[in-house]
Amino acid sequence: MPFPLVPTWRAEDVNGIPADFLREQGIQLVMLDFDNTLVPYTTDVPTAEVKSWLGGLKQAGFIVCIVSNSHNSRVPEFCKKYALDCITHARKPFTKGIRQCLARYDIAPRQAILVGDQIYTDTLGGNCAGVRTVLVRSIHNHTVWLKLRHIAEKPFIYAARKRRISYEES
Repeated sequence: MPFPLVPTWRAEDVNGIPADFLREQGIQLVMLDFDNTLVPYTTDVPTAEVKSWLGGLKQAGFIVCIVSNSHNSRVPEFCKKYALDCITHARKPFTKGIRQCLARYDIAPRQAILVGDQIYTDTLGGNCAGVRTVLVRSIHNHTVWLKLRHIAEKPFIYAARKRRISYEES
């Protein structure tokens, strides 16, 4: 297993993760963090680009599931509105919610990725569960705690600097 705090890949945001790239990697299940990965903490309204990306994944045949630590009703409401499945109370970086998602769809860890904005929850949890991980930039670090967390993550972000997804369709 790679060092658990270093993501498999990096992307600027979810839009930087092409469906064709995922298909070439053998991915069938795309697990997504919610807050600050898909939408800011302060809203549950995705941008047009994020809606299009989610629709493209589903249209391409990927299973898409939100795996969130949230105890808030906004995650299930979002998923209902956009016809997505979700697992809340995931307890990342523990692997409970990730393993639950894999079992729900009977998908092997190597056929799944977890996309998130935090090293200490999303990357660590995904890597410990044996799934590949994609670290995206946080949409909005709006509190001092989020800014401090980002500073603490810098060494691991730097370690993954050459792991950017670069994909050109042929």
